[in-house]
Amino acid sequence: MVLSVVSGAHAQKRSLIRDAEIEASIRDLATPLFQAAGVNPEAVSIYLINDDQLNAFVAGGQNLFLNTGLIMAMRSPLELIGVIAHETGHIAGGHLARTSDAIASASNAALVSAIVGIATAVATGRGDAGAAIAIGGQSAAVRSFLQYSRAQESAADQAALSYLDATQQSARGLARFFEELASQELLSASRQSPYMSTHPFTRDRLNTVEAHVASSKYSDQTASPEQVAEFNRIVAKLHGFIRSPSQTFRKYPETDTSLPARLARAIAYREVPDYPKAIALTREMVAENPSDPYMHELEGQLLFESGQIDAAVAPMKKAQQLAPQAGLIEISLAQVLLARNDPASDREALDHLQTARRTEGDSPFLWRQLATAQGRLGDIGNAALSLAEEAVRQSRWEDAEIQSKRAQTMLKPGTPSMLRALDIEELAKRERAADKRKK
Repeated sequence: MVLSVVSGAHAQKRSLIRDAEIEASIRDLATPLFQAAGVNPEAVSIYLINDDQLNAFVAGGQNLFLNTGLIMAMRSPLELIGVIAHETGHIAGGHLARTSDAIASASNAALVSAIVGIATAVATGRGDAGAAIAIGGQSAAVRSFLQYSRAQESAADQAALSYLDATQQSARGLARFFEELASQELLSASRQSPYMSTHPFTRDRLNTVEAHVASSKYSDQTASPEQVAEFNRIVAKLHGFIRSPSQTFRKYPETDTSLPARLARAIAYREVPDYPKAIALTREMVAENPSDPYMHELEGQLLFESGQIDAAVAPMKKAQQLAPQAGLIEISLAQVLLARNDPASDREALDHLQTARRTEGDSPFLWRQLATAQGRLGDIGNAALSLAEEAVRQSRWEDAEIQSKRAQTMLKPGTPSMLRALDIEELAKRERAADKRKK
């Protein structure tokens, strides 16, 4: 899928969403800052939370979370870059480097879901809301989790300004974001952005950034055309997928013929749904941008969703060829191939899913698709193991134990698959015992 939800219904509030282009574009904006901070860019995981409220935070060490509402409220890439620079300061400073034992988990996917639940409770003031989303229900950690001290905030601010100078970028975007926070200081806590509850804010911080803007030789540096283009497409896609079609059409009217506007409208037509219009508009953009993998990906998704399975294969393959490192596109291609329901396509899908495991191994959907391909090709033992892997990533420990035991009856002793099945059985038993102790 071009945009998918990690758990729950499409566009469910406070769920994690995935999109290959958006993730790649945000990483493009963030990588120079990570490098300036001495942080390995590949070690930082970036997650999008589908939430309208202004918030961003770091949790679990090197996990950066950005709310979609934050991004859509911004007016330029400089604002997003400024916020990422600040959060990079928290990462480099080791702030909140260790998560609470209450959300320790066997898989990163479960950890992330737990963090989203806790962040929800922080934002809403309701521990039950967080528990409803967090896998395992770790709302007890809400009081202390995601709370930065004023000293840490000041340190992250100073670090952010140094990273922006080191990358020759303006701090005006960070100043504009802080101006928005300053305007909320006199509001009641219930009306303030959740960012205010997790990041203590004072006007002294805004004064510090403004003083830097007044003295830095890079303050008049504008965002590059590439940064502007990436940012505008990020915002357009988020509007198209998350907002109602009527809202999207108002923001991006037919009179706006820019690429981001047409992209937003194509996605909005999908939501109507009006697939013929969505496909026609997307093909128009593909013709203009034949080397853009994400345009081919969107065409493939639209064809697939409208029931044109065979027609979806070619654009999905083209997208994968143009972006061979994009695991999400590889998974989408495999999904289309599996929908053809023939052995040759099943084998091809299996190959793509095995490749996607390198970057998307925490995706429950990947393991479900892998189990489907393996089962159809007669590899029932590994299919059961894949179902066990899926269950682990959803913290369904009873199912994980059942499927791992089933796999063991069919896998060869001593093989990596058998050893993994044994590990999952042991893990599942341990987690089930822990759950019983909590009750």
